[in-house]
Amino acid sequence: MMTIISLLLLASLLPHLTFTARVNVGIVNGREAKPHSRPYMVSVQAKEQHICGGFLISDKYVMTAAHCRNNSPVVTVVLGAHNLKKSENSVRYTVDSYYDHPNYTKGFYFNDILLLKLYKKVQLNDNIKWISLPAEGSVIETGSVCSVAGWGLLETKGKKSDHLMEIDVKVMNNTECERKWGKKHFSTLQMMCVHGKGASCDGDSGGPLVCGNTAVGVTSFGQRDLCNSPKLPDVYTKISAYLPWIKKIIKEI
Repeated sequence: MMTIISLLLLASLLPHLTFTARVNVGIVNGREAKPHSRPYMVSVQAKEQHICGGFLISDKYVMTAAHCRNNSPVVTVVLGAHNLKKSENSVRYTVDSYYDHPNYTKGFYFNDILLLKLYKKVQLNDNIKWISLPAEGSVIETGSVCSVAGWGLLETKGKKSDHLMEIDVKVMNNTECERKWGKKHFSTLQMMCVHGKGASCDGDSGGPLVCGNTAVGVTSFGQRDLCNSPKLPDVYTKISAYLPWIKKIIKEI
């Protein structure tokens, strides 16, 4: 009788034990994205290994973070992926040209934005589509609920995710973010911050901050030794500040 009671008690606890063990899954604390629900997502790779996120902004250009090239001067990109270990539905493209922002300096995160011109035009389908960019000068209101996604680490110094993960975040007041990071690291004109129950981590750099159906930011940096830091919010390059430069390049300069 005691054995039966013990088994019933264990069975009742199992859902809670499983939940506790999964608290740190995600981009960090995130969830697995519905396969191909974000057809603009790109895996930026070196030697066919994921190093950064990115996103398709036209049939020939991918946007990512400039610092993703610091240690990997030659990359390829994979479009249409969900599980990076499975090649079905995904397509690898060679990069033809690299356009770092002219004011980006290696080792710093100001102007941390990079455009990759692909060797040939992308064949669009249900799993591969580009995402819209914001209007020039547009401002995302503080408290707006947006989202980030990527194949980065599931927790600080943890494992990368083979599956695309996502998390909802809220836009932080830029003045507050500047106060937390300091003017040495943060520019209210060029950057924006988010906060929430989860966050991006190593390997998520270059992916988009998406508000509605628009990419408004490029994942740039956070606290160096702690993903999802309670003290220092994640920082994104503000795309609307770079639209003249982006448009000039996409129009083939």
